[in-house]
Amino acid sequence: MKEYKRQYPLFSLCGLNCGLCPRFNTEGPSKCPGCGGEDFHLKHPSCSVITCSKSHDNVEYCFQCTSFPCEKYMEESSKDSFITYKNVLLDFRKAESAGLEKYEEILNEKIEILQYLIENFNDGRRKSFYCTSVNLLEIEDLREIINSLQKLDFNDEQKIKKAVLFIESKAKERKIQLNLRK
Repeated sequence: MKEYKRQYPLFSLCGLNCGLCPRFNTEGPSKCPGCGGEDFHLKHPSCSVITCSKSHDNVEYCFQCTSFPCEKYMEESSKDSFITYKNVLLDFRKAESAGLEKYEEILNEKIEILQYLIENFNDGRRKSFYCTSVNLLEIEDLREIINSLQKLDFNDEQKIKKAVLFIESKAKERKIQLNLRK
């Protein structure tokens, strides 16, 4: 694939929140630049969604295509990769109804929350959990969780356990499963 560039690589053409992916939030050679980010074509030499977009309307996001919803989007994907696909259709609807600018603001805030969790509540084994949680929980719930976490005065081990407990409790309340589907 030739070089593929996008204005906002943190929300992909196919609807993934790249900015909330563990591969985006890592250092080293396995770091993904996000959809259409710098050197994307080197990390992802082929992408059927990009090929499809170029042969159709060459849109920035699949939901903007005149063929949407196509067969790929008739149902929610049943499998995940490094990042969950559970909210792709919901996120497309949010971006379409609220507008891309508003959706990007919310996604940027979620990315900041994820970075805060990774920097302050990670024992080296929680990045994927935090990525999935921030991706699936609503921004209002995440703000509430962060507010509660900022009030804590525990040692690191206890803070991490509390963070996980707050997130799991909110997910249970919302009937959200925080696991990746393989």
